[in-house]
Amino acid sequence: MTGSATAPDSDAPGGTAPDGPAPGDATSTAFAERVFGSVLGAIELLSIHLGDRLGWYRALAESGPLSSTELAERTGTVERYAREWLEQQAVSGILTVDGADAAAPASDRRFALPEAHAEVLTDAASLEYMAPVARMISAAGMRAASLVEAYRGGGGVTWEQFGDDAHESQADVNRPWFERRLGEAVRSVAELDAVLSRPGARVADIGCGHGWSTLALARAYPSARVVGIDVDEPSIAAARANAEVAELAERVEFRLAGGEELSEARAFDAAFVFEALHDMPRPVEVLDAMRRAVRDDGAVVIMDEAVAPVFAPDGDDVERLMYGYSILMCLPDSLATPGSVGTGTVMRQSTLERYATEAGFSRIEELPIEGFALFRFTRLVH
Repeated sequence: MTGSATAPDSDAPGGTAPDGPAPGDATSTAFAERVFGSVLGAIELLSIHLGDRLGWYRALAESGPLSSTELAERTGTVERYAREWLEQQAVSGILTVDGADAAAPASDRRFALPEAHAEVLTDAASLEYMAPVARMISAAGMRAASLVEAYRGGGGVTWEQFGDDAHESQADVNRPWFERRLGEAVRSVAELDAVLSRPGARVADIGCGHGWSTLALARAYPSARVVGIDVDEPSIAAARANAEVAELAERVEFRLAGGEELSEARAFDAAFVFEALHDMPRPVEVLDAMRRAVRDDGAVVIMDEAVAPVFAPDGDDVERLMYGYSILMCLPDSLATPGSVGTGTVMRQSTLERYATEAGFSRIEELPIEGFALFRFTRLVH
């Protein structure tokens, strides 16, 4: 590998001199340390992607501690790669190791995945599950050249171009929140619960992806009929398969369509968009279709990122994360459609309110649902 990524050192050129650094030197050194920390974080994230996709974490969680030979045999992978990865994971503090005596052969080393780490990296039902995020960032990195081209000349990069890792990671990271918390969250708002509890209520889930939100609503409201709608054909196919496994196929329907194609007037009691409106090229048209499709005494609800009210350069970690998703995936996907408004992941409430009023709603109101990952629920009022 060309170049170097060494930790800044006080004895190295640019480090702290005995007489104290000049202000510019201190700033550059501190920033170099920050970038170095980011390099380590990026490497660890990509190593997590390898462990996730190769089944190494799952093997360690189910059968550990394991040597590199045992791990390779259990997963059908190459021992030499497994050995290097195991050692890297131990040095990074992700795995523990026994038999690390320098005099002992490498084959004697046995590596284990701590239980707390296993939950984060392998438990798809846990609210702490983070392995899909590594998949998502890896998918963005694989399209770096396409992103540079789009940024330079216009156009975008679609979810289809980002590939299966992007599709699956988006679905998998939200799945535990939908399955474990969505029903409870909706029921906690009396007005909303009353609408969905109507006998034979019809509910639309726009931008449903793999259908986990659709299925969660169907479970929470057994008398309701829920329709999931998405423009992505593989996602709709996955949603239908998930409905069969969940034994809910008789009460849910999945359509391959855009939200703006929701044409049945006053046919639904409620309509939702879960973390998808900011991706849509024509959000006003989608909201207008939802307004027309939902009865006047129904509910239209948008769940999207809980970003700050206004831009500020000292934004918190949520802002940093959402801008990261935006520059790497959400904005390029949106701008891949000609005529897109290009919202981006950081959709502030003022932007949502503007979209809502342009679509014919009178106002928006934030719902009292807190602690639901990094999301905010907003009702659009007729």
